[in-house]
Parts: sequence; C-alpha cells; structure tokens
Amino acid sequence: MDRNDYYGGESASLNLTQFYSKFRSGEKPPESLGHDRDWNIDLIPKFMMANGEIVRFLTHTDVTKYLELKQIAGSYVFSNGKVSKVPSNAAEAISSSLIGFFEKRRLKNFLQWCEAYKDNDPKTHQSIDIDRNTVAEMYKKFGLDKGTQEFIGHAMALHLDDSYLNQPARDTVEKVRLYAASVLRYGKSPYIYPLYGLGDLPQAFARLSAVYGGTYMLNTDVKEILYNEQGEVTGVQTSEGVAKTKMVICDPSYATSKVKKVGSVVRAICILDHPIPSTNNSDSCQIVIPQSQVGRKHDIYIACVSDAHMVAAKGHYLAIVSTIVETSNPTEEIIPGLKLLGDIKEKFISESPLEVPVDDGKQDHVYVSRSYDATSHFETVCDDVHDIWRRITGGPLEFKKKPAQEAQ
Repeated sequence: MDRNDYYGGESASLNLTQFYSKFRSGEKPPESLGHDRDWNIDLIPKFMMANGEIVRFLTHTDVTKYLELKQIAGSYVFSNGKVSKVPSNAAEAISSSLIGFFEKRRLKNFLQWCEAYKDNDPKTHQSIDIDRNTVAEMYKKFGLDKGTQEFIGHAMALHLDDSYLNQPARDTVEKVRLYAASVLRYGKSPYIYPLYGLGDLPQAFARLSAVYGGTYMLNTDVKEILYNEQGEVTGVQTSEGVAKTKMVICDPSYATSKVKKVGSVVRAICILDHPIPSTNNSDSCQIVIPQSQVGRKHDIYIACVSDAHMVAAKGHYLAIVSTIVETSNPTEEIIPGLKLLGDIKEKFISESPLEVPVDDGKQDHVYVSRSYDATSHFETVCDDVHDIWRRITGGPLEFKKKPAQEAQ
C-alpha cells in the first residue's frame, strides 16, 4: 500500500513532470530537457555492490527476472584536493596516483593479506587476530599512512565515520574483500545499477508479488493504524475502507508515533550536460569525500548516472550529492560536493529526517524500518532488512537452497 501514485515511496524514480511537481510545484520543466519518457530521476539513488547483500536478495527472490542491470563505470575518492580512482586490487594499487611509491607497496601487501586471510590457517594471519585487534592496530601493523587508511575505510569498506577504527578488524576486512570481489565480477567498479532507475525495483517486486497472489495498492493513503484492546494491530484505515491484518511493515512516515528523529540528510539532485570532471569521462560513478578532507564528522557522497542507464535524456547526467546534516545551514554542507560537478544546469535541494523505530514492534506487530541514510550504496539498507526480519521471526534471514523445480 502506497500513498503515492508511483512505486517506491521515498526512493522512487520520477519522470520530469512528476519531479518538477514535487520540487517546484506549478513550474513546468524547460523544453530543452526533453520528454517525460526520457527521465527516471531517483529521489534517493543507491548503487548495488555486485557481490553484496542486495544482489543476493534479488537473485534469491527471482526479482532479477524483471530487471536489467548495468555496471557503474568508476569508484572515486576525494583526497588532497583532487578526485582519484579507488584502487580495488593489488595491481591497481601499484599504478594508483592516489598514494606515494613506498605507500603503494604497503597497500599492495595489505590487500593481498585481506584476500589470503583464512580463519583456520594461522600462517595467513601475520600475527593479527581480526576478532581482537582493532582496525587501528591492523593499519599500524601494515604501516599504512592516514590518507591510505582513509580511502580503505571510507571508499572501500564504506564506513560512515571514523568510529570503526576502534572496532575489531573483522568487519572492515570482510568489507574490503567484498569490494575487491565485486570489482572482479565485472571490472572497472564494484557497483551495478538497474536500467530505468531504482523505481524498477519495487515494480519488479510488485510483479513477483502478483504471481504469488499479492495485491499492490498505489494512491492509497493510510489514515490510521487500528489496534485491539490488547494493543495489537488489527488493520489499517484507508479511504477505501479497512484492510484487516495481523502485521504491518512500514517506513517511518506511516507510523510517526513509533519513531524518533536522530538527524537529517541533505540531498542535492543536479542535472548536468557533461560527465563529472576528473572521472575519465565516466557515464556513471560514485565519489566519496571522506569527512576529514573537508573538516566534517560525516562523509559526503556523490552518485552519478546518465542516459546510458535510461534515466536521463540524451547527453544528460544526474548527479546527487548527499550527507548527514551537522549545522543549521545544510545547503552549505554539500558545497564541497557541488564544486566537483562543474557547471550545473538545474539543482534541487531537499532535507529529509533520519528516523529510527523506538521499539522492536514485537508487542503490537507494527514493524517500522529506518529512514534511508546519506550513503550512495545499498549495504546499510540491507542491514535494516536483516534487522526487520530478525524482529519479525526471531531468527536470522537465511537464503536456503531452492528445490530444483522451483529454482528453474
């Protein structure tokens, strides 16, 4: 059930008319931008790690039957005043302009160690216990300088801030290995993205749901969530009547009394007529600006896609700059990202609350998700899916092998 007349809720893909209606009500899109059919603009763009959890979700549920995916051309990091490609393996580390000659060897040794590490083979550990030693201790062991640590932690392992440095090394090692394995799968970058935008994901799930007897209701607002005397959910009140249910799963906007605000995200959706400078004329890319490079507590993310992904008119690019709000002037906080884009044809800035559920939902059977964060990838969203599954079922989400006839 969705209050909007389009699929995807907060992470929908809109055509040009819908997009202008949302951000500049009453204003018509300029004719120079082309036709509605040429545009599928993501409100919250996120890339998929090729070997990541989101791809496991999609392949296990067979949603990939209804999707066409395309690779994102490059993954970059902003360091020392310039945009550089993130080295994704030992060979790229040697040729990278991001780091000095001696540091390249240290990085190569680190990446090779991550790849070779096996829990049951102490010879591969090099005296590091990834469950006991912290990330900071691991970096020190390999003699990695601060700049190298920064792009490993933020552009490869995709940590949101520097708190990960004092945590056990296992999570970071596994994330670096995931990044490298995802690059190996397709080359160039670890990310893939659906043609026609992320709005195709909920549409694909809706088609699959219909196969199994599910019903999808667009343009239907939830006026009230109904409960019995014991405080357990019994249904939702809509303009069409009452839909009876024993369980509700929803985003924070449908259960405002059951969430608390923990911050805000500022996003700028920009229309360009050129690729982002310093990205090798890439038709798509991710750029991470680590927080220390611009004196912040949180990273700034840039996601760029183009007509190559059927989301923009010929010769146009969509670049979205996002970060966690830290001051009373959010628009200024994304300026470092906007400066990297070159000339901007159109710019749309919005601020969204970051909300989390105040309880686990087990008592009233209303299970609320977290808001979408500022990251330009799906890994944190997948963490939330695992959390909701655990709250509902009491156990972990496991992908069991399907019977042969069902898998065909």
